[in-house]
Order: sequence, then C-alpha cells, then structure tokens
Amino acid sequence: MAQPLNIMLAGFGGQGILFAGKIIAYAGLIDEREVSWLPSYGPEMRGGTANCSVCLSDEPIGSPLVTEPDALIAMNLPSYERFIDDVVPGGVVVVDSSMVGACTMRHDIEYYTVPATSLAEENGLKGLANVICVGKLLEATGFSTEEVCKQAIDKSVPASKAQLKDANKRALEIGEAWTASVC
Repeated sequence: MAQPLNIMLAGFGGQGILFAGKIIAYAGLIDEREVSWLPSYGPEMRGGTANCSVCLSDEPIGSPLVTEPDALIAMNLPSYERFIDDVVPGGVVVVDSSMVGACTMRHDIEYYTVPATSLAEENGLKGLANVICVGKLLEATGFSTEEVCKQAIDKSVPASKAQLKDANKRALEIGEAWTASVC
C-alpha cells in the first residue's frame, strides 16, 4: 500500500500545468489508486495563473482540493511564492529554476531544482518543461513507475497530437535523470 500523495502543480497558463497534472492522475488510475484531478486557472488563460491539484491514495479521497501539498511543482516565481509555505514539513518541491531563479528555501522540505525550460529547449523539446518536472517528481517521490507514466502519456496526449508522445516520454526521462542542484 502506497502513501497518499497530495500534489500541487503551479505556473503560468500555457506552461502545460494541467497536462502535467493529467499525466500524474492517469498514472494513478493505471496503478488502480483513488485519484482526483482539480484544475484551476485565471480567466486570462495563457499567461495568467494556472494550478492543478492531484490527489493519489489507496483510500477514498475526501476532498480534491489540495491546501497542504505533500509535493509541489513550481514553474514560475509567483507560483513558488504563492504555494511554498503550504507544503507540509518533509514534503518535496520541484522548481523550474529557469523560470523561478533564486528562491528562499525552507529547511524542512526536500528541494529539487531543475532548469526544465532550458533543458527542454536544449533537447529540442520546447514546451515540455512541464513533463521534465513530472519526471523529477517521479524520481523524487516514486508516486508511480516510469513505465506507468509512459502509459499515462499515451493516454494524455490527444490523438491529434500523437506525434508528440515520444517527445513527452523523452522529457519524462530527462527529468528523472536530472541531478538537481540547490536554489
């Protein structure tokens, strides 16, 4: 039986926050766990705020709203600043250091900084920084397995964009393999 995991993913609209949450949620479904996926975004969509709560559990989930995340993916500085104090002690934080820059650290949580936006561009995977961050979260928390997450990518990528499945899987692998540094 796996530990329940409440995850908050946050960034600007257009960074693929909801899609990243969908990959994690599908992985939970494939693993036959209880899952909730709750998107939230500002009215301006692209460029506005976007966040997504994902809960994974072996027991029924009481509320899909994540107010005290066990894990946080922050893809920009405003999102980092908004949610960092909500992460539970002992929690895990994955930061896209390309977009967040220097950040104030807490000493009671695990940090993984990944220059995800830069890594995506350097590897010809522009727009897949979100999946790189999911890969690092997978490696840091073990919320599922790489194989299951790749199946989740197959489920999450729409048929009209099927040509992007392999790129998403590559981004996941890059995130898993990244040796994170400290902010």
